Amino acid sequence: MEFIVLFLLFSLINNIYSSEATDVKKLFVFGDSLVDVGNFPDQKLGGFDEPYGMTFPGKPSGRFSDGRVLSDYIASFLGLEAPVAFKARKITEKSKIENGMNFACSGSAVLDHPVIQPRAPNMTEQIDYFQAMLDDEKLFTKDDLQSSIAFINIGVNDYIAHKRGDNITSLPNIAAKVIDQLVLDIKRIQDLGMPKIALATLIPLGCAPTHSIKSPKKCCDEEINKIIESYNQKLKEAVKELKNVEIIDVYGAMTSALNRPAESLKFDPLEQCCGGSDFPHFCGKEKGEKKMYKVCDDPKLSIFWDYVHPSQNGWELIYSALKPSLNVLFN
Repeated sequence: MEFIVLFLLFSLINNIYSSEATDVKKLFVFGDSLVDVGNFPDQKLGGFDEPYGMTFPGKPSGRFSDGRVLSDYIASFLGLEAPVAFKARKITEKSKIENGMNFACSGSAVLDHPVIQPRAPNMTEQIDYFQAMLDDEKLFTKDDLQSSIAFINIGVNDYIAHKRGDNITSLPNIAAKVIDQLVLDIKRIQDLGMPKIALATLIPLGCAPTHSIKSPKKCCDEEINKIIESYNQKLKEAVKELKNVEIIDVYGAMTSALNRPAESLKFDPLEQCCGGSDFPHFCGKEKGEKKMYKVCDDPKLSIFWDYVHPSQNGWELIYSALKPSLNVLFN
C-alpha cells in the first residue's frame, strides 16, 4: 500500500514538473511586432532604439517592448531558447539556429498595405524566406520539421492600416480578405512539411493606449474590440477546416490581464509606460539630443510598454493566462 501511494505521489509530481515538457525541438515564428525579435527593416526606429530592451536584454534588441515578447514565452514553454531573427542568421552561432528561426517583422501584415512605412515583408514573403531556408540555404531539413511547430501571430496591422484616418466603418469588410489569404499561407506552411501550427487571435486593439487615450474616461474602444472579436470568431471557424492548426486565444488572455482585480493594480492597465506628448506618443523618439518621451517609474507594473505593444510584464501576465491552454495544445 505504501509503495502504491509513493508511486502515485511520484507520478503526480512528475506530471507537474513535466507539464511544459514537449517533444518539440524547433520553433518557427511568423508575424508582426508582437513577436519580432530583430527583423524590423529600419534599425533607427522602434525596437532598435533606447529605451526598448531596457528590462531584457538590457539594451535594444529589435523587440518592441522593454523586454521579452510573446514568442520568447512560447519558446520558453517548449523548453527552447528563443529562435534567432532571420536577419541575424548569418552572424549567429550554428548551435543557436538549432532552436528554429523567427521570421516575424514589425509592420508585417497578411495583406500588402502601402501606408505602412518602412515596408515590411508580408506573411507570404516570410514564408518565402522559410522556404529558402529549406531549399536553398539548407539550414533545416524536412526531417527537422517533424519535431517542429510554427507559431503565427499576425493580422493586427491589417486593421491598423485599414483604419488610418479614424474610419472604422469599413473595418469589418477586410476580415474575409485577410482570413482567406491567411488560410492559404497556413496551407503553404503545411505543404512545406510543418506538422503543427499554433495560430494566435488578434489582441483587443481597442484597449491599446493609441485608442484608449482618445476616450474621455480612458477606457477601451469597445466598437473596435467588437470588430476584432468578430474577426477572431471567423478565424476560428475558418481553421476548423484545417488539420493540426490550434488557436491560441491571446485576445482572451490579454483581456484577463487587463481586468485583474483593482487591488492588484498599481499602474493604470491602459496607460503606456513609455511615451511622449505627440500622437501617437512614440516611445524612443528624440529631437536632436532631447528625449521626447518619458518612461514610467516601474515598467514591471505596466501592461502596455508603448502605444500598442505590451511590456514584458504585460506579456508575462498574458502568458500566465495562456498556460493552461498551452499545456493542452502542446502535450
